[in-house]
Amino acid sequence: MDKNANMFSLEEKKGLGSEHHTLFIEDIPEERQTIKDAPPHYFYIAPSHRLFRVFISSFSENKKGLHAIFNELRKANAYDRLELRINSDGGLVTEGQQFFNIILEIFDTNTTTVLDNHGYSMGALLFCMGQRRIIYPYSEIMFHNYTHGAWGKGENVKSHVKHTARSLTSFFKDVTVSQGFLTKKEFKEMLLGKDFWMGSKEMCKRGIATHVVVWGETITAKKYLKGLKKGKKAKKKASKQSENKSNKNAKKSKKKSANKTD
Repeated sequence: MDKNANMFSLEEKKGLGSEHHTLFIEDIPEERQTIKDAPPHYFYIAPSHRLFRVFISSFSENKKGLHAIFNELRKANAYDRLELRINSDGGLVTEGQQFFNIILEIFDTNTTTVLDNHGYSMGALLFCMGQRRIIYPYSEIMFHNYTHGAWGKGENVKSHVKHTARSLTSFFKDVTVSQGFLTKKEFKEMLLGKDFWMGSKEMCKRGIATHVVVWGETITAKKYLKGLKKGKKAKKKASKQSENKSNKNAKKSKKKSANKTD
């Protein structure tokens, strides 16, 4: 393979790569899966399918590598799944919208997004597009308004800016407010320039994250929040016990000092 080539071939088992994203395809065999809250002899047979795993970085492609990735994704069938692993500072909204269109057209409810480890700007919006949204304890997300520029004749620039504002504001609102991730008030503040930064706890509270990976186990956001609450209580209890012990020791020392004085 030419060392200067822009992408890897699937045959080389290195994935299909563009400038900032890489696609790997894994064949998943048919398997039996238990059904939650059903008798032990009840099970669901998951048909064999392919898992399309895309590692997402910056949304700023300048070459044609991304075309090959989208073309491969369009070969998916009804049982195939899409997993987007996001570690992105953001970039071009229009590029992110191409992934959004792929999800709507091809994968629909078979999309999992993973915040590995952060998603800012367009990276945050793409994370919100998954049906199953997985984070880690130190994952981060940030929502803010878009940055835009235009040039040309005066009236053309004016109409371009107005159209972009209407289009992107509508898109941002559908992804964030319509799903309950930001309130209408927060969305208005975002349009005025405020950035919204969130860690794992806040993402779980808002429903932005549905699952969290903790020590090799993927648990629900609800269970993760319960664990944090228990940990906080345990820490508070331990602190109280330590304080009581310190007070007792202080009293004993004071009593001994008083006895020596007598």
